[in-house]
Amino acid sequence: MAETINFTKAKLDALPLPSKGLRDEYCDAKQPSLRLRVTSTGVKTFCVLKRIRDGGMNRITLARYPEMTIEQARRKTAETIGKIAEGGNPGEVRKALRSELTFRELFGEFAERHGKKKRAWAADLQRYRAYLDRPLGARRLSEITPAMVSRILSDTEQAGKANATINNIRALASTIFAKGIEWGYAETNPVSATKARKKVSRDRFFQADELPRFFAALMAEANDTVRDYFLVSLLTGARRANVLAMRWGEINFSDRVWRISHTKNGDPQNVPLGDEVMAVLGRRQSAVGAGTEFVFPGQGGSSGHLVEPKKGWKRIFDRDEISMLTIMIAETGRTFGPKCNAKTGGEVFESLEARVQRAREMAKGLGIKIDGVRIHDVRIHDLRRTLGSWQAKTGASLPIIGKSLNHKSPQATAIYARLDLDPVRASVEKATAAMLKAGGVVDFCGASTD
Repeated sequence: MAETINFTKAKLDALPLPSKGLRDEYCDAKQPSLRLRVTSTGVKTFCVLKRIRDGGMNRITLARYPEMTIEQARRKTAETIGKIAEGGNPGEVRKALRSELTFRELFGEFAERHGKKKRAWAADLQRYRAYLDRPLGARRLSEITPAMVSRILSDTEQAGKANATINNIRALASTIFAKGIEWGYAETNPVSATKARKKVSRDRFFQADELPRFFAALMAEANDTVRDYFLVSLLTGARRANVLAMRWGEINFSDRVWRISHTKNGDPQNVPLGDEVMAVLGRRQSAVGAGTEFVFPGQGGSSGHLVEPKKGWKRIFDRDEISMLTIMIAETGRTFGPKCNAKTGGEVFESLEARVQRAREMAKGLGIKIDGVRIHDVRIHDLRRTLGSWQAKTGASLPIIGKSLNHKSPQATAIYARLDLDPVRASVEKATAAMLKAGGVVDFCGASTD
């Protein structure tokens, strides 16, 4: 006969193991139909033991502990008893429990029916793989609790990720569950019981003294697709996903306008293209050749275009830091250069990261303070903010800036609708000229700087 105890985590964790080949069973004091079986190898499994109408006892296995929590087991037991009481066949109930989707399976259907249609799908896929699949992927939907989701968000916060990143992860998980409810796979959304992080508005953009360094390091980028992607992002102020998926068919070369049909806020956008952007596009046409669909083609993934430029972004700031440290080391009378083989005197291959580290160590050894040498806290999205900030610096009105960046607000929408592209083009070109001048760019088409 099963021993009755009040199921708590402390008690279940401390249960003794039966002798080899035997199995013990315990009954929950709060939910008598809930049982826990313990094997001699330490496997603990929840199950429901329920008498059915013909007088016989029927056992339905739920899941192992602690993969399924005590509260989940009690809730699932009540649900199972309810279905049997309504006349449900225990065999059918057991089959339904086994066929319940896992979070990973729901995400697969979410991808096919909804996710892949989104322009930001690549970012959602990356978030799922990085933050949600490992802790939730193998779990049945009914097993996932608000506490589990909250733990994921807290761990992400502890890892130093920005509030915006945490909120994006939360929003993705919530959308997946919402679709699961809509499609009849889930009954509740555990994400709704968790709290979103406070949204902190960023105001970071490239300052005048940072632009020469940024342009110098950017123009030295060997990957011309990555380099030109960042240039177009900065000089148009368009959103990241739109620039990544930029198509030649969207560009009207005679009018010098890029027509974006689908944007984040749902409104189509006409982006005026200045001389500098046209120069980059001309360079891209020569580089990718005829017949390509995307301005920035990519080999990774199934999209056909560049998907993740973060590594290229890091290389820019690595190169700049090396340049700055090289100058500082030279001021001490020493030199920093390529790593050489002590025996042959030949240059040794060295990754950019390794070279940065070697430069830092040499500078520290010479007593050079390196704090603040690296351009700090600039993200790819800040390129968009940089254009808007320089438009403001050069006298553009807020409606003009909003129109050029395709911002949307109830107060300004009517004003934006009355603006044509001429003042927007003039503002963008004026801001572009100011940025390039501050950046020391002399011959843009030749990609050379002071």
